[in-house]
Amino acid sequence: MKKYESLNFIDFESLLTPEQKEIRDSVRKFVDDEVLPLMQDAYRNETFPKQLVKRFADLGLLGANLKGYGCAGIDTVAYGLVMQEIERADSGMRSFVSVQGALCMYPIYAYGNDEQKEKYLPPMARGEVIGCFGLTEPDFGSNPGGMLTTATETPDGYILNGNKMWITNGSIADVAIVWAKLNGVIRGFLVDKGTPGFSTSLMKGKFSLRASVTSELHFENCKIPKSNILPKVEGLKGPLGCLSQARFGIAWGAIGAANACYHEALNYVQNRVMFDKPLAGYQLVQAKLAKMVQEISKAQLLSWHLSQLKEQHKLTAPQISLVKMNNVKMALEIAREARDMLGANGIIDEYPVIRHMLNLETVNTYEGTEDVHRLIIGREVTGLSAFK
Repeated sequence: MKKYESLNFIDFESLLTPEQKEIRDSVRKFVDDEVLPLMQDAYRNETFPKQLVKRFADLGLLGANLKGYGCAGIDTVAYGLVMQEIERADSGMRSFVSVQGALCMYPIYAYGNDEQKEKYLPPMARGEVIGCFGLTEPDFGSNPGGMLTTATETPDGYILNGNKMWITNGSIADVAIVWAKLNGVIRGFLVDKGTPGFSTSLMKGKFSLRASVTSELHFENCKIPKSNILPKVEGLKGPLGCLSQARFGIAWGAIGAANACYHEALNYVQNRVMFDKPLAGYQLVQAKLAKMVQEISKAQLLSWHLSQLKEQHKLTAPQISLVKMNNVKMALEIAREARDMLGANGIIDEYPVIRHMLNLETVNTYEGTEDVHRLIIGREVTGLSAFK
């Protein structure tokens, strides 16, 4: 098989700085040498390769775009390229890194006080403390504002009651960022593993993201100290701000999955002979490859441009919805097309395409379904909300 190289049809490489390329290439080598060899067994056995956590930390990939507290502080494009390379291996591995950094470290970084930052962020950057993000509930996914989990204030703290569902890292997390209603207002709370009244249960039987830990969180009169509330945010803008950070990484990550499927399909059709010539010589196959090149190239430019806006603090939530919606849909369609191009071989895990395809079905759903992002964009351009 040819050495992996991400698609560069429009000379996307010319937009990257030497430092960005160096960061990407170091993560690419790590993925090739240490992550990809684990993925087949991890996916088959529905297990998360926890030994990778320390390696992610050693390479500075946890909270990589945050500054201080032991974080790498890399720029936005470099961060996107990191997500791209990790998801080239598996969406579940990128999910772990995204949740740790964008959904757990970021809210502490943005909404926490100095004591909380000093307590949690350095060990999280070192991979010694794993986080999870408790927002989605059994009856409230796309409408997080309808959550039923509550916090009741007491003289010395808060008591949490409720359940969260579809929580990445939940059963292996040392701290949960939990969103609950306090006097009807959504607030964020830090709940440490082992707190009485806090338990988790592992969700099994997934046909997607099988190498990622997915759990339910349960709170039954869970008492936490007053020092564990995130003091600098109230309302739905708290969790939505975290989701914006994560969605941005997802958009870049999807390019990695799409690149992996394109690369696999291209290599396959160049080597598979049908009716006395390689499959790559047929018009229908070339049309499919051309479509992949077209869509990946567009996603690269969209992601790069919005990264510039993010660096300038001009990026808006509806713009993030656009790039998340576009890139994940693009990647899923490429994965499905690549699966078809591999024929019967497309359904066995000797090839990574079926795994990417199944994973992307979840990525297309979580952190805002494709339809929800369409409605967010529609509200932005019309000024009218279709949610109610």
